Amino acid sequence: MKRLFDFFASLIGLIILSPLFLIIAILVKINSSGSVFFRQERYGKDSKVFKVIKFRTMKSDSENYSVDQLRKFEISGNDPRLNKLSSFLRKYALDEIPQLINILKGDMSFVGPRAFFMPRIKANEKLRQRLVIRPGLTCLTAIKGASKISDEELLKLDMEYINNHNLFLDIYILLKSIFLVISGKGF
Repeated sequence: MKRLFDFFASLIGLIILSPLFLIIAILVKINSSGSVFFRQERYGKDSKVFKVIKFRTMKSDSENYSVDQLRKFEISGNDPRLNKLSSFLRKYALDEIPQLINILKGDMSFVGPRAFFMPRIKANEKLRQRLVIRPGLTCLTAIKGASKISDEELLKLDMEYINNHNLFLDIYILLKSIFLVISGKGF
């Protein structure tokens, strides 16, 4: 049932948001060099590797930083890799819209554990425990302020979701996420 919802909701979302998708793509191309999209390998369900798709919000050399540096940027909110349009796209989670393609393909779900990039999971092997279900566009950690939570707390919240997920929890997380995005508080 969850996969059917993910498939049809992402398909409808892509159709409805296609004008916004095109406008953002043009703005990203005008404001930064490189591809409109940022693609990065992530671990999915059962450690299957897939490429997450987002609108580019960083300079093209942004992957030349260590896991520790990236975590510091995330916590401080001061990231030198960001381009001019980045803060607006991130504030309203507009950079995440292309992930509807990942959801449509079945790599992700609307709700599930956060899809971390591979070096972070390699640096903290405990995070691999979360790979028993599809990663999500949003998650329990996102609505609790993921950028301010330690890896241990992230793992705890993700495991809490994995062990207790149900339709009502998914609806709660989706509604709370929508509120955060509309209010500009982002994830």
